Amino acid sequence: MPKSKRAKVYNLTQVTKKGREQKDKLFANIREAIPEYQHCFVFSIDNMRNNYLKDVRRELSDSRLFFGKTKLTARALGSTPEEAQADGIHQLTKYLSGSVGLIFTNRPPQEIQEYFDNLTQVDFARAGSVATQTVVVPPGQVYSTAGNVPAEHDVPVAHTLEPELRRLGMPTRMVKGKVCLGSDEQGTGFQTEGYTICKEGEVLDSRQTRLLKLFSICMSEFKVQLLAYWSAASGEVTELEGAKEYLAKKKEESGRSKKKVSSGGGGGGSIVIGGDQMDEDESEDEDDE
Repeated sequence: MPKSKRAKVYNLTQVTKKGREQKDKLFANIREAIPEYQHCFVFSIDNMRNNYLKDVRRELSDSRLFFGKTKLTARALGSTPEEAQADGIHQLTKYLSGSVGLIFTNRPPQEIQEYFDNLTQVDFARAGSVATQTVVVPPGQVYSTAGNVPAEHDVPVAHTLEPELRRLGMPTRMVKGKVCLGSDEQGTGFQTEGYTICKEGEVLDSRQTRLLKLFSICMSEFKVQLLAYWSAASGEVTELEGAKEYLAKKKEESGRSKKKVSSGGGGGGSIVIGGDQMDEDESEDEDDE
């Protein structure tokens, strides 16, 4: 019987899935970097943006940055004194929780800390992030900054955006060629009060983040926090400011997520990488070396 043409799987993306080979490569690269550098930092990232991370790689071109799965990274470093690839480096594994990575460098620790203390980039929020402020669009004619700038210094929203604003839930209409929330330029009519896009502290959805982007309101901040670093000369790990708070926060988040998981569930297998074992359910690494 001929094979059915309908059974074919068509990939709609050109991105190749990262599998065993990529994990092996990352594992080997981390182990190769350990004896070549004097210091190893563990860092966490708030509001991950790959383009900003690429800038960090360029600025620290003499160092090596690894950003992958935490279980694989811990196995590469060694989770116990017996498995440690260098004296004391296994102590870094307790900081490998959440969105974290490693930086191997020969630069002085103080220089690395100063660099990241001054590194902050603002960007548009993504769905799932928390609003940092309340945004209310005033009634009447709609302006480009949603009322954050006085009307005399602002620019009215282009009439071509009115259908998009309405599709996103804003009660807008065209009045004499102007985009308004009310039935006239004074804001009187079906919309006499301002339209609230979001409130401070609430979790944003995709509709809200799209509106914030249309009004050029940034609520996301890309920032790298250094948690601890290991020095080859002493074999000691130095904990940095904010590390304890970060670990406590991750532990609390992990506890909440476990409560949401039902008591039933299937078991997972394991695979061996470079003589070390890791969970099979680890997904692909986002960024390797």
